[in-house]
Amino acid sequence: MALGASLARGKCQHFLAQVLASSGRVLNLDETRTFKRPCRLQIVARVGKRPPLRRGKVSPCRPVPEHIPRPPYVGSPTIPEISRDYQMHDSKGIYRMRAACALAAQVLDYSGTLVKSSITTDDIDEAVHQMIISAGAYPSPLGYGGFPKSVCTSVNECMFHGIPDSRKLQSGDIINIDVAVYLDGYHGDTSKTFLCGDVSDEMKRLVKVTEECLERGIAVCKDGATFKQIGQTIREHAEKHSFEVERFIGHGVGTVLHSQPLIFYPCNEDPPSLGCMLEGQTFTIGEWLSLKLTIEPVVSMGSVELMTWPDKWTVVTADGSPSAQFEHTVLITKYGVEVLTTTSINSNSHPFSL
Repeated sequence: MALGASLARGKCQHFLAQVLASSGRVLNLDETRTFKRPCRLQIVARVGKRPPLRRGKVSPCRPVPEHIPRPPYVGSPTIPEISRDYQMHDSKGIYRMRAACALAAQVLDYSGTLVKSSITTDDIDEAVHQMIISAGAYPSPLGYGGFPKSVCTSVNECMFHGIPDSRKLQSGDIINIDVAVYLDGYHGDTSKTFLCGDVSDEMKRLVKVTEECLERGIAVCKDGATFKQIGQTIREHAEKHSFEVERFIGHGVGTVLHSQPLIFYPCNEDPPSLGCMLEGQTFTIGEWLSLKLTIEPVVSMGSVELMTWPDKWTVVTADGSPSAQFEHTVLITKYGVEVLTTTSINSNSHPFSL
């Protein structure tokens, strides 16, 4: 994998090059330039045209108090290598992981209340930043490979890695807010797509199906299940709604932000190196050695060809078609799966099911 060439084409290309190389694929020049068939769940349909998304002014990075611990990558312009280690934790690790994920979920919920016409994505970044550092945590995106902000805000045709700026949200927009926090040595990672004002029926359907895909992907997770079951389940639901699934990605998360297992559709055919979902016990009475991963379907209406903005982070659909994304961090347990990044009452007390 030619990391130097990928970096020359942009930070996001570098990250995707790492992901594809880790999956055993070779990244060719066409993919690095336009991200045809990106490593995400794509859904194809017709959609009406809207004015294209334009970049606004990006404000300076916001400061983090010195006493708040930083992830190891902060201060380096290089995107960290994807860890080969699965994120397995003892009881103390699970406790800390739950705390990080609970904070991420609370921050995401709060950020959603800010979504309205005339607010800027930079306003959302400021609010998210202040809430995270007030809790004694570090905003994981800030400084990740040089990323300049504390949250990713992806509006309309932006697929991922949108940098908050001075652009005001408009009625009819959809916006994905991707929150990740680093608390006590552990990352919690989650995202949701929110509606702004009077959103078209087509956009509402896009968002609804994307969230349903995530729910069904989570529902098949349990100890011993294969990772390809996630993609198969998502595909079945998408096709039920006359959508075509192209690809999707999930990743390990814990003491590092991105690690194995990398979960693709249709790339995952359960190679021996990927294995199955796992849970393990270190102590009785619910003290688990457990596998954590993020599941994040990204759904678009229209193009599966993407382009990167000059900021080298923002990735948009080439034809301006909208996209939506939802993400949860989950924990594989003896009894099934536990959704860690939710603020629902008793959400961590029972297995997730449909």
